[in-house]
Amino acid sequence: MTDDATPAATNLSDAQIHDRIVDAILDHQLLPGTRLAEDKLGQAFGVSRTRIRQVLIRLAQEQIVTLAPHRGASVATPDVDEAREVFEVRRMVEPLLVQRFMQHASAGHLGALASCLAQEEAARAAGERRRAIRLSGEFHLRIADGAAHRTLGRVLRELVSRTSLVIMTYGNGEAPTGCGCADHRTLLAAIRLRDEKAAAALMTQHLLEIEQQLRIEPPAAQVPDLAQIFGATTA
Repeated sequence: MTDDATPAATNLSDAQIHDRIVDAILDHQLLPGTRLAEDKLGQAFGVSRTRIRQVLIRLAQEQIVTLAPHRGASVATPDVDEAREVFEVRRMVEPLLVQRFMQHASAGHLGALASCLAQEEAARAAGERRRAIRLSGEFHLRIADGAAHRTLGRVLRELVSRTSLVIMTYGNGEAPTGCGCADHRTLLAAIRLRDEKAAAALMTQHLLEIEQQLRIEPPAAQVPDLAQIFGATTA
């Protein structure tokens, strides 16, 4: 098969392929460090390697994928600084978005937000951890949708994807859980009361708590055994 050959007909656009890959990351089906071979992705989506390459370049620009010379693409593994930066930026963006949600969201947006929370709670009750994690991220994106701020909405969508990578990389050794339903329900109550100040503060605290659940710290410094290295001898 040549670089531009199409293995099978497909109606998927590049944007849809991009979203499918991001969805797999959000669902924790693609873990940090997973290699994304162009030929295998091309076969999976039924498109050429050229198209896959363009999608991977876009994902790399969003810092969701890492491109390395002679090694190809892999799902990004965020370092400590990036992990902290992701939460720092989310704390800048999301309090504003939740305030704008209360100013601009329709009854339909509020209903969709409540429905997303109900589905998240049902998934957790059923032990469907991956689905619950996905819905917890969707809760935040629903707020962005109703906030009527397209630029910050795009920023948050990228940040949610990167947060998923951070949680998978720096989880505390157990299966990552992400957000919690209790925080979301408290936040939803503040939104319904139209209390912008309280909702913004709750969002900030919520994001801080998620970050604090993780072990975002540099690798422990290794103290070399100089006697062993240099073969110390007794006098």
